[in-house]
Amino acid sequence: MIGADSVTVRAGGRALLADVSLTLNPGEVLAVVGPNGAGKSTLLRALAGDLAVAAGQVRVEGRALRDWRPIDLARRRAVVSQHVALGFPMRAAEVIALGRLPWHATAQMARDEAAVTLAMEQAGVAHLAERAYATLSGGERQRVQVARALAQLDGAAAPAALLLDEPTASLDAGHRGQLLRLLRRLARQGTAVLAVLHDLNEADFVADRVAMLIDGRLAACGGVAEALDPTLLQRAYGLPFRMVAGGGLLPDFAAGGR
Repeated sequence: MIGADSVTVRAGGRALLADVSLTLNPGEVLAVVGPNGAGKSTLLRALAGDLAVAAGQVRVEGRALRDWRPIDLARRRAVVSQHVALGFPMRAAEVIALGRLPWHATAQMARDEAAVTLAMEQAGVAHLAERAYATLSGGERQRVQVARALAQLDGAAAPAALLLDEPTASLDAGHRGQLLRLLRRLARQGTAVLAVLHDLNEADFVADRVAMLIDGRLAACGGVAEALDPTLLQRAYGLPFRMVAGGGLLPDFAAGGR
C-alpha cells in the first residue's frame, strides 16, 4: 500500500536516510526499530509525506505520493506523531473529532458521532472525553491521539494505513499491552500498520515484519527472527542480546556499551 523506493532524506548536509526501500502491506504490522538517530522517525515522516525526499520516491497504492491530493491521502492514512501541541483549549472528545475533518461535506459525515464513539472505545479513552486535553498526562494524550487517528480512518476506502511514531513511549505496561493488541486487531481487519518502536520485545510481540535501521540505512527488513537476530542487534546497539526462556530478548548491559 505504501512503499519507499530508494528513498534518501537529507538535512544539514547529511543523509538522515540513505537509499531505503521497503513496503507496508495491508493486513500487517511493520515495526521499525533501531538505535537513537537511526532514522526511524524520519522514515515515518517521509512515508507520511511530511518530509521531502532528496532522492527516490514514496508510493501510495502504486502512485507517487506527490500525485495525491492531501485530502485524498487523509482519507486513506492517519499519522500519530510523538508530540502534538494544541494552541487552544479543547476537550479530549473534540481532539478526537478532529480526525473527522477529512470527511466534511461527504456522505461519511453521517458517521461522525459513531466514529468518534467507536474510536474512544477502541483506544480506551471514553472516560477522558470531557477532560481538558491540556490536563491529561502524556500517556493519556497519546491514547487520545490514537483515537483521533482511528476516527479519521473510519470509513476509509480499503486499504487504510495507520502510521505511529513511538506510540507506546508514554504508556504504562498495561496500556502498552492494550495498544499493541489493538494494532494486531486492526491489521487482522486489513489495516496496514507501521509503528516505530524502541522496545524490541514489543516489536517481537506485535510485528509481522520488522525493519531495522542503522545510521540511516536499512540493515534488515523481514521476519522477526531475521531482523532481531542477536548478531545484528549487537551491531546496532553495541551490546549483546540473548533470548530468554518463554521468548523475549534481554540486553546484557554489563557486557558491552558504546
